[in-house]
Amino acid sequence: MIVKQLEDLLGTSAEVDTAGWTSRRLILKHDGMGYSVHDTLIKAGAVLEMEYRNHLETVYCIEGEGEIDDLGTGRTHPIRVGTLYALNHHDRHILRANKGTHMRMVCVFNPPLTGLEVHDETGAYPLVSEAEA
Repeated sequence: MIVKQLEDLLGTSAEVDTAGWTSRRLILKHDGMGYSVHDTLIKAGAVLEMEYRNHLETVYCIEGEGEIDDLGTGRTHPIRVGTLYALNHHDRHILRANKGTHMRMVCVFNPPLTGLEVHDETGAYPLVSEAEA
């Protein structure tokens, strides 16, 4: 059984902070679950263009508000507490947090992230091999 507390990850290598988001990586590839789980803060006013070409991602909003633009269809979807979206076709998208507050999201990736990934110029995470992890 794996039991972790978010507070124990804060300030460690499992917490990755950037200008637009902070990811607290709860379950990673080395945990052997076949997926990874992240508690992610999208910072207030952030506008993030991403496309996970190598991963499928499901995201569940537990705090805050914003919107997501599906760049393939041109549709914009509001995000608020209780909204789930799944990037089941490696969908290129723009994620926006409202200016007044951050959004807190629970994110699940398949295949799992190792914790070493950094977004590339297209907004994707590369696949990191087991040897690199």
